[in-house]
Amino acid sequence: MRKRSATVRVARWSALNPWKAVIGWLLFVVLCLGGGIAAGMNSATSEDFRVGEAGRAEALATDGGIPLRSTEHVLIRDASGSMSKPGPLDEAAADAAVKDITARMKALPEVASVMAPVPSADGRVLRVPVELTGTEQDDQERVPPLQEQTAEAAKAHPGLVIEETGDASVSKGVDDQRDEDLKFSEAITLPITLITLAVVFGSVVMVGVPLLLAVTSIMATMGLAMVASHLLPDTGVGMSMILLIGMAVGVDYTLFYLKREREERARAGGRLTSEALVEAAAATAGRAIVVSGLAVIVSTTALFLARDVIFDSLATGTILVVAVAVVSSVTVLPALLVKLGRRTERRTAKRVARGKPVRTYGEKKPGRVWSLLLAPARKRPALTLGLSVLVMLGLALPALDMNLKNPARDSFSRDIEAMQGYDRLLEAFPEQRVRHVVVVRAEASQAGDVRAALGELERRAYADPLFTRPADRNSDSSGAPLLRSSEDRRTTTLELNVPHPTYSKKAEDSLDHLRRTYLPATVDKLPGVETAVTGEVPRGLDYVGHQNDKLPLVLGFLLLMTFVMTVFAFRSVVLGLLGVVLNLLSVGSALGVLVLVFQGEWAEELLSFISLGGISSRVPLFLFVILFGLSMDYQVFVVSRIREAALNGVPTRRAVIDGITSSAKVVTSAAIVMVTVFASFVMLHILEMKQMGLVLAVAVLLDAFVIRVMILPAALLLLGRATWWPSGAIRRAEARAAEARADDQGRSGHPEPYAAHPEPYAAHSEPYAAHPGAHPAHPEARRIAQGR
Repeated sequence: MRKRSATVRVARWSALNPWKAVIGWLLFVVLCLGGGIAAGMNSATSEDFRVGEAGRAEALATDGGIPLRSTEHVLIRDASGSMSKPGPLDEAAADAAVKDITARMKALPEVASVMAPVPSADGRVLRVPVELTGTEQDDQERVPPLQEQTAEAAKAHPGLVIEETGDASVSKGVDDQRDEDLKFSEAITLPITLITLAVVFGSVVMVGVPLLLAVTSIMATMGLAMVASHLLPDTGVGMSMILLIGMAVGVDYTLFYLKREREERARAGGRLTSEALVEAAAATAGRAIVVSGLAVIVSTTALFLARDVIFDSLATGTILVVAVAVVSSVTVLPALLVKLGRRTERRTAKRVARGKPVRTYGEKKPGRVWSLLLAPARKRPALTLGLSVLVMLGLALPALDMNLKNPARDSFSRDIEAMQGYDRLLEAFPEQRVRHVVVVRAEASQAGDVRAALGELERRAYADPLFTRPADRNSDSSGAPLLRSSEDRRTTTLELNVPHPTYSKKAEDSLDHLRRTYLPATVDKLPGVETAVTGEVPRGLDYVGHQNDKLPLVLGFLLLMTFVMTVFAFRSVVLGLLGVVLNLLSVGSALGVLVLVFQGEWAEELLSFISLGGISSRVPLFLFVILFGLSMDYQVFVVSRIREAALNGVPTRRAVIDGITSSAKVVTSAAIVMVTVFASFVMLHILEMKQMGLVLAVAVLLDAFVIRVMILPAALLLLGRATWWPSGAIRRAEARAAEARADDQGRSGHPEPYAAHPEPYAAHSEPYAAHPGAHPAHPEARRIAQGR
């Protein structure tokens, strides 16, 4: 007697002890959530986000005792006139408002200093700079008291318009908007998921099972993520990823398991108990779920190679939610199916006792749509493969011109109140758009030389049209620049202002001039001096450079893992190579569509975004990792069906067609759920979320309806038995089946069925799994069904 797999043994225990399994799962969810709440969330600090030279500059400033802080700007203008052109400012009223605001802000512990008011060039707007305490990373938590005082001051001076904006206000507005967006996404995703599941199963009870497992898996993962944040700090995106991936894979895994359980029920024709059916399903779908989940987890670990706190957070959330979803599918799901199966059996028994007819479950034949979709690959595989690959390559071509950008403040939604204030700030004070901060560390004895060199640097920079001298940064009466120095005189900073959008070529050129021309010609000439430049533009460019440096390593790891996991799952080098190629086609085509939509401006109004002239630097790397993992879902489930048939002696050609057709409905349903979840993110306000949502939705659609329906079956049909090289299991299975058919032919005198009907599927569209007894189930499932 062959030993049963761990997946089958777990499912068997769960099937025989359903209440224990259900209660155990609920306790697990409660413990995870409770443990997470008790541990609390450990959020990433500013040190965790430091990358490249910009990160080094921030470390130098912090270590020197002059950390870079956020500045809020309180704008004061007359209530008359329009927002774009306010009326003349009453000096007395403005002075009173300035004094009131200054007093209110200085009384707050969150405020480090309040600077003198700065008038706009036309004198119609006053700006009161307010510097916060703490670091730039946590200032959004400190800004609400300032906003409250600004609102109170506005009420106290009704003749004036007083508003506040700044980095901290904008960051808080973005976070609040993200929370609202996620609620909106959930409100869209849930009903569409319900409708999809209802169409698939035609049962309200069966609809509840996938949703129940997905929701409880997400809850448990949230608790685990809080605990994990004490090892890998959370950046705020981890929970979003848990919701995004958790709903997608949670429903997917349950769908695949439910589909197989129903097929086993149809095949058994009432001869097996619910426990045996669930156990038989575990031998096939259960194993596929475990392999698929493991593939997603292994692929996602590639994100850790990026050495980036945001990707660490994304990877942690994804790995945890996939692992929990797999556990729920192979433990508590069998228990729920047994409870539902027993309920069905009792109803059936009552109907039989009353002499009423019993409607048995049977798999529906594939619809005409799927027969038409699969017809090209079945009839003309070479032509179908060639044309499909050309289409995918055509879609991928725009990706060659992809320009990576780091999303900055200028791209945020104008629905955020602080962003509306930001626009008015820039209209009155255009020099406030961008700042480059030069940080210098030297010996205290060199302080004078450092100040003189920075003065020369400032003179050269402000002679460059790419820079602009702000009104509140003019040199003092001695002609020296305004500098900040540490108490030990070893660290000095200088701010330089640029009036161009953060993602513009001019802003990038200004940084290039500063780093490559002005610093080497001035401060860098001093012996033993360490210099670095930071700011929003330096951070963005350094981050993009960091991602570009890590991309080859991450992509190489992904390709290797895709190959290894496919070979491990199917014992086939050919399938491993094919999986790598298909994933590259899928990712490349999705990136091409992303560039077409977001790198230009034609879709701005349609999708409500401001184009960066490029793609968010995090999206391609994220897409590579997540899509490689999710693609393995379809690869594992579809090829598993083909391999099961081939292991039972079905010729490879028929096994390919039957296997793909039998999984068509559930793959389509899973794709619809995933596309719904991902596409809902396109309607969110945050540009990066829009790009991620679109690229994932497109990738899943292409993967489900082009890769798995056109390219994969065509390639497998052309490869034939070579698909399984170097494994000899399929060859031996076909030999055994041929011997059995020969014996049957000798006894009955009938011709060999496959020889007489080389294209059996052409005449019979119903897959082999729908014919009880026509073709045996997976070997392990067959042994279970036979009680061995």
